[in-house]
Amino acid sequence: MYESYQSFASVYDEFMDGTDYRLTADKIQDIIMRYGLSRPAELRTGESENTDVLLAAEMNLVVDLGCGTGKLTEILADRGFDVMGIDLSEEMLGIALTRRDKLHHRTLYLCQDMREFELFGTAGTFVSVGDSVNYLLEDEDMDKLFKRVNTFLYPGGIFVFDFKTLHLYRDVIGDSTIAEDREDCSFIWENWFDAETRINEYDLTLFIRDRDSGAEDNLFRKYQEIHRQRGYTLDEMKKFVSDAGLTWVTEMDSDTMGPVTPGTERILCVVREKGKKVPPSVTQAPAENES
Repeated sequence: MYESYQSFASVYDEFMDGTDYRLTADKIQDIIMRYGLSRPAELRTGESENTDVLLAAEMNLVVDLGCGTGKLTEILADRGFDVMGIDLSEEMLGIALTRRDKLHHRTLYLCQDMREFELFGTAGTFVSVGDSVNYLLEDEDMDKLFKRVNTFLYPGGIFVFDFKTLHLYRDVIGDSTIAEDREDCSFIWENWFDAETRINEYDLTLFIRDRDSGAEDNLFRKYQEIHRQRGYTLDEMKKFVSDAGLTWVTEMDSDTMGPVTPGTERILCVVREKGKKVPPSVTQAPAENES
C-alpha cells in the first residue's frame, strides 16, 4: 500500500474519467441525510449551533479516508459540507491540493495512514469509497481501521464505506489483463489472484508522455507499480465492525443501490458509533429506517 499511487497519481484522474463522482456524491449525500448527523451549511439550524459551536463543527465534519486526488472530497465541499481528506500518497494529495485551490475551497488534507490517523476532535461522518479498504490485506489492518474510526466518530456518527467483493476478484477480474491506450498515457494492468490468501495483485505498467523535459511529443517514459488488494465477504466485514464496537446499519449493492446478491461486485455499507454520550448542547438528527 505504501508504494502504490506514485507515478500512477499523475494520470489517475485521466484513467478514472469513466467514474461518475457526482453520482457517487449523490449516493453518499443521500445516506448522510438519511442516517447521519452531518449537514451542509445551508441546512444547519437550531439552538445547538449557537450553544456549542465547536461540538456542532465536529458533528458536521465529513472525513474522506483514502481521498486520493480529492475529486469526491471537493464535490462534497461544493455542496456545503465541511470536509477533510486523508490519504497516504503524497503524490495524490498534491493533486488534491491543486484541485482545492482552483475551486477556492478550504478543505484540509492530511497525509496519514487510514489505520493510524489522528484528529484534534471527532467527526460526524467518515467516508471511504473506491476500494480503499481493499488495500488492507490483513485482519489486523481491518481491526485497526474500524477501531480508529470508532475512536474519532462523534456520538451517533456514521461511517460509510464500500469494498470490492471476493466474487469480483475471484470470478471476474482475477488472472486477467486489462490494457488501455490514451493520447498522453497508456497502461497494461495484469491481475493475479491467489485463492489461498484472496489477494489480487495488480502489476501496472504505465507509459506516460514526457511533457516537461523539452523532448519531442512522441517520447513516453515507462513506469511500473504493484498494487495488492484483498477480497472480503459481507459476513467478514460485519465481524470487523462488531469487533470494533460499531453498530451495523445497512448494506446495499453499490451499483444498483438494491439488495446485495451473490453477483454483487462492490458493497456499500453504513455503520454507526454507539456508546458515547451525546453532549446535551447538541441535538442529534433522527436516524431513519434502521433495523
